[in-house]
Amino acid sequence: MDVIELLPRLHLLRFPVGQAYLWRDGSELTLIDAGTIGAGRAVAAAVTALGHAPEDVRRIVLTHFHEDHAGGAGEFAALSGAEVFAHHLDAPFVRGERPGPPPLFEDWELPIHAQAAQHLPAGEPVRPRRVTPVSDGEVLEFGGGAQVIHVPGHTDGSIALFLPDDGVLFTGDTVAASPVDGSVMPGVFNLDKSRLLASLGRLADLDAEVACFGHGEPVLGGAFATLRELVGAR
Repeated sequence: MDVIELLPRLHLLRFPVGQAYLWRDGSELTLIDAGTIGAGRAVAAAVTALGHAPEDVRRIVLTHFHEDHAGGAGEFAALSGAEVFAHHLDAPFVRGERPGPPPLFEDWELPIHAQAAQHLPAGEPVRPRRVTPVSDGEVLEFGGGAQVIHVPGHTDGSIALFLPDDGVLFTGDTVAASPVDGSVMPGVFNLDKSRLLASLGRLADLDAEVACFGHGEPVLGGAFATLRELVGAR
């Protein structure tokens, strides 16, 4: 796993598939997404290498239930004592009460998904003991007040998080950056592409300077212009 400083208070944690983000408020940390099955100890090691204890991570906020984002949540929560948050529509899948609905793949997505699946660990994730449900419009206690934005389409319960004081937006898989040329694109492997595009429009209306995607390189300046250009091209 690679650990990359994006801003003095923000680090990217990059896994073989997908990525997570670590936000710092003084001595208190928030983890946005949690990596794949078995990622908990790697996240704990990264936190320690940055000069913190795993217990300094007070919360894990999951943008959606897919295993490359939520697979490590239960393991790291057990190590750190962090509270796990997810949208109320995705929370049952994070808890393992039932399997989540699979994406409706476009033909061109199938070989990309098959290749990515080869890098996902086998087995069942450690489930969080408790998942706190959130809804659109709630404000979480980090980053000066992190706004929960419901962005259905990739999954029914996908969320983004916006930190208006710092202009930082965590998009989850509603938006991605291409691994080929770094271009910003709508997320793939969706449950409902039309709803995802509507959600993308909502994110483009925010005054985000920094956009952190579930996959691909973040945009570290003028993200609002990038997102608006993407919406205009659709």
